[in-house]
Amino acid sequence: MGTFGIGQPVRRVEDVRFLTGAGAYTDDLNLPGQAYGHVFRSPWAHARIISIDVAAARAAEGVLGVWTGADLAAAGIGDLPCAISGVLRNRDGTALDVVGRAVLARDHAMHVGDGLVFIVAGTIAQAKDAAELIVVEAEELPAAGNLADAMGEHAPMLRDGAAGNVCFDWEGGSAAAVDEAFSRAAHVTAADLVHNRLASSPIEPRAALGNQEDGRYVLRTSTQGANLFQRVLAPVLGIDAGSLRIVTADVGGSFGTKEFIYPEHVLVLFASGKLGRPVKWTGDRSDAFLSDLHGRDVLSHAEIAFDAGGRALALRVHNRANMGAYVSLFGPGIQTLGGARLTGGVYAIPAINVRVTGYYSNAVPVDAYRGAGRPEAAYVIERLMDKAARELGLTPDEIRRRNFIGQAELPYSHPLGFVFDSGAFEANMDDAMRLAGWSSFPARRAEARERGRLRGIGLSTYIESSVGFGYEAAEIRFPEDGTVEIVAGTMSAGQGHETVWAQIVTEQLGVPFDAIRLVQGDTDRVKVGGGTAGSRSTYMVAGAFRLSADQIIDKGKALVAELLGEPRGAIEFSDGFFRSPGSNRSMSIMEAAAAARRAGGDGLDSGATFNHDISTFPNGCHVCEVEIDPDTGKVDVVRYVVVDDFGRIVNPMVVDGQVHGGIAQGLGQALLEHSVHDPVSGQLLTGSFMDYAMPRADDLCAMETTYNEIPCTTSPYGVKGCGEAGTTGACPAIMNAVVDALSARGVTHLDMPATPFRVWQALRGAA
Repeated sequence: MGTFGIGQPVRRVEDVRFLTGAGAYTDDLNLPGQAYGHVFRSPWAHARIISIDVAAARAAEGVLGVWTGADLAAAGIGDLPCAISGVLRNRDGTALDVVGRAVLARDHAMHVGDGLVFIVAGTIAQAKDAAELIVVEAEELPAAGNLADAMGEHAPMLRDGAAGNVCFDWEGGSAAAVDEAFSRAAHVTAADLVHNRLASSPIEPRAALGNQEDGRYVLRTSTQGANLFQRVLAPVLGIDAGSLRIVTADVGGSFGTKEFIYPEHVLVLFASGKLGRPVKWTGDRSDAFLSDLHGRDVLSHAEIAFDAGGRALALRVHNRANMGAYVSLFGPGIQTLGGARLTGGVYAIPAINVRVTGYYSNAVPVDAYRGAGRPEAAYVIERLMDKAARELGLTPDEIRRRNFIGQAELPYSHPLGFVFDSGAFEANMDDAMRLAGWSSFPARRAEARERGRLRGIGLSTYIESSVGFGYEAAEIRFPEDGTVEIVAGTMSAGQGHETVWAQIVTEQLGVPFDAIRLVQGDTDRVKVGGGTAGSRSTYMVAGAFRLSADQIIDKGKALVAELLGEPRGAIEFSDGFFRSPGSNRSMSIMEAAAAARRAGGDGLDSGATFNHDISTFPNGCHVCEVEIDPDTGKVDVVRYVVVDDFGRIVNPMVVDGQVHGGIAQGLGQALLEHSVHDPVSGQLLTGSFMDYAMPRADDLCAMETTYNEIPCTTSPYGVKGCGEAGTTGACPAIMNAVVDALSARGVTHLDMPATPFRVWQALRGAA
């Protein structure tokens, strides 16, 4: 509608607050009488805890309390659950045999950074000083810090009952159909691929502030949805959900990391209850590397069978996924229900079988990281397609053209259960290649060769599933101050919800954009919410607001009919006005809301829950060009073009930002980032930004983005998710470009991250 409705590039209203320093993050929040908590962490990757002596720490200056895992167990504190354990089943039909994670380790420390003791003091310095006085007697045990170490024939046994350290063994698709198709294949391409372990590293570290207020626990912390925290955390504390309030202020980035319950959330609440005063914990960057849940860490063996015409007959994939030391909240679901079911991408492959085996290790646990399994699925099929093209003598685009799901085949029933409702996959690729100047690339490669550089071009198509919890709630209220209060159960961590949600409500009701105020992140004010996850927020919230708006319009028509003395059926609503066409009389929605308030009751205020269990399927094509210095191995991304289909776009400016950020994270994984543990000791070797390479501005080039808006047929307004798409398409596009550049020197395979040293090694090895 007008300047501020759906489809308009409205500048983000929240940015003024952030850029002027008026944002309020968890560590900015302080309460009277506040004490400070510090977690004493295990220095061992794997150890049997014999005893923990905290007497000297308890007697130290300023110390108010010291607790171990045994203390928490004696107090009735429960373990952190795995929410997916009752949903996922092993390939033999058995349920997952997983146990919860102790808030503080009791008998065994399972990774470096595992919490052993919680110390609370008057200042954080006093708490850290007291931690130096703790004496732990432990028997260090053999460790398996990396996935390869945990899978090996001589790997130490890390869990009773977990033979070979296997946590779960899941399968999707028909193995028999795939085997039969492979028996008819004219050609088979196989590849072993590495999805490197990542630390998400949001700009705001995790923090938690616990208190007792009005007889209830109150937790102030960064989340991706306060209601999820309330549901999951209350049973751990042994209380009902109504006895726990969660408050989330501004969130400085998350990428999945802040979706989960961590030990520190329980510890500050437990300690505040024991001490009768607020307790605050703020993690530093070392805490983040050692305790924030990591992402990816998968080894894939993939095989694809083709007929004589270069058309895919079947795809077989076995992913081995590192779960880390503990099974986290959604951990087993990320590589199975979240990502593996998209194996095969946008290609009409008749038979697909994918197996995922999860392993325990002595590493930080793994859970959702931007894309949550979908980037892994896209990476497998797109690297396979490029390799198959080389083996079959086809160009990268030609092999894809022969195998795309055609528009006439939509809706397309995928062999692993999804139904793709909309898209134009070949058109996306054609547009991206044209915008990237694909046909003129040989001239650019020749020019680079004259400068002593290796130039390569790569493309990737992708499709992902944007879906989270199957419901979302929203309310629209009209307070006395003349504003419009909108309430949503999602949580913004930088995505621009304050702007986008206001655009949706402006479109629906015609209320003034400047009058809209967003309420989020407080379980006392947001009674129901699924949270932000899986790129679900926009289409779920749009649905909830639409239902709420419909209720408001119905109420308004009845009220205005009475006020104007007209029959109810004579009142129409459009563009923010209730009108009686027969009498040419009208009333704005804001006037109607004021009249409704005067009449008493709830006025026009309304709320609704939108239930929707069908995924949307964002898709697109990325084209990347790189140049490589063969003397140093340094990879420079020199051009990047993306064509995305996100259905109907609410705010193109916000979507551009989401795509750019996702590509930056994909580039980080492809070229720089890698969380590594020592294979003998299990010690984390990349525990700071001195060792863990984050992408910077000069690692990127200007990104050219455009959109094919093909409306989704299964969501309100035809909207598809967009938040994780950039990450999903970036890794294979960049790595396909790197391999294309290196192929001139005989290098046909390289794993992520393509660091200068790895590229230099590959070139020397080929030479």
